[in-house]
Amino acid sequence: KMNKNSNIKISSFLKFFIPSIIGILLFMIPINIGGEVTIPIAFLSNYTVNLIGNVLPLIAVSLISISALGSILVKLIKPKNKVLNELFSVSPIWLFARITGMVLAIMSYFKIGPEFIWSESTGSMILFDLLPVLASIFLFAGLFLPLLLNHGLLEFVGALFTKIMRPIFKLPGRSSIDCITSWLGDGTIGILLTSKQYEEGFYTKKEAAIIGTSFSAVSITFSLMVISQVGLSHMFVPFYITVTLAGIIAAIIISRIPPLSRKPDTYIDGSSKKGDVDLIPEGYTTFSWGLYNALNKAEENASVKKILLDGFKNVLDMWIGVLPVVMAMGGIAVMIAEYTTFFQLLGMPFIPLLELLRIPEAVQASQTLVVGFADMFIPSVLASSIESEITRFIIAATSVTQLIYMSEVGGLLLGSKIPVNLKDLIIIFIQRTLVTLPIITLIANIIF
Repeated sequence: KMNKNSNIKISSFLKFFIPSIIGILLFMIPINIGGEVTIPIAFLSNYTVNLIGNVLPLIAVSLISISALGSILVKLIKPKNKVLNELFSVSPIWLFARITGMVLAIMSYFKIGPEFIWSESTGSMILFDLLPVLASIFLFAGLFLPLLLNHGLLEFVGALFTKIMRPIFKLPGRSSIDCITSWLGDGTIGILLTSKQYEEGFYTKKEAAIIGTSFSAVSITFSLMVISQVGLSHMFVPFYITVTLAGIIAAIIISRIPPLSRKPDTYIDGSSKKGDVDLIPEGYTTFSWGLYNALNKAEENASVKKILLDGFKNVLDMWIGVLPVVMAMGGIAVMIAEYTTFFQLLGMPFIPLLELLRIPEAVQASQTLVVGFADMFIPSVLASSIESEITRFIIAATSVTQLIYMSEVGGLLLGSKIPVNLKDLIIIFIQRTLVTLPIITLIANIIF
């Protein structure tokens, strides 16, 4: 262990510095490839999808089936193997979700059973469009996450950012990395980071729930897709600034009201906070304390074998645990959106609010507000038929700041260990809509 008077060993510093820099480059630095702005992890994932995209749906079906059948077997046999139990031993409700995911995946792949289950806009969309991208993101994010998590970067940044994150968002400094990764990379990567940190005892239940539901923002790339879908891609910069502002205000407000404010401030093992976790001991500056913690962490995780093993375990965890849940939850949510008037009825209470905010074509806009809960892309698809530019802009921005949608982030949150349930997600989704809609409308009226 280092103490404050010990000289920094060059070898310790390199063990912290090199993996962390590689992690930052892979997860956080936007690069321009062929006119597309993306981050390397997303680029690797897209490259894989383009390369072997036609076999990825079959791989997804296989992984989901292994997940469901493995869980049934583990329930029956109750093996002693720790790895098998970690992957396959789940509660009855998750077992049901895994089996449902398998049934939907097989029906969608082979196009058997009623068409509403596997049509292009329901099961097939999830299986052929979404899951290949998720499976490949999980592969690369999972393999390389240890570079961000295990070599001291979070300890270092955590000490530096405590003074910002704690007072404004009631979060530890290290959560700033999760937030940046989500904004620049992908909400899914942010949730995986948060879930891992929570399982390892760095966040309390309350902190994990706040980060998972408030900061798992969609990536710059996805925001570009949304604004292009409503035919306003030339307005991307004001659009992204609007989304960021509304998102930050929502995070400040919603973390302070129930259900998030009522989450227990205890850790995953049930222990409560010990004093001020972010306190910097005497004799250290924020910088030197961050460096001290970072180097100690890097020394613990120096072996390449450990990095690779951790990475593979991450990938398996996500493939087996998350893909079936996304297939089940996302598939059902998209079917309800596509074939019933359920979301239109739910949108009706918003009509007076939209009229009060003087948003043109309020009735059509109201249907898009709630349907975002099923999938974030559906609102902009529906909005593209609306004439008014300002309304299309508002719908696109709101759909991105609502954040919680079942076909991906919602399914991921429910599939992860982060302590939120479906009821929490529905309430937070409505809260985010009510908080961000007036802000976005206000900014839109200034821009247009």
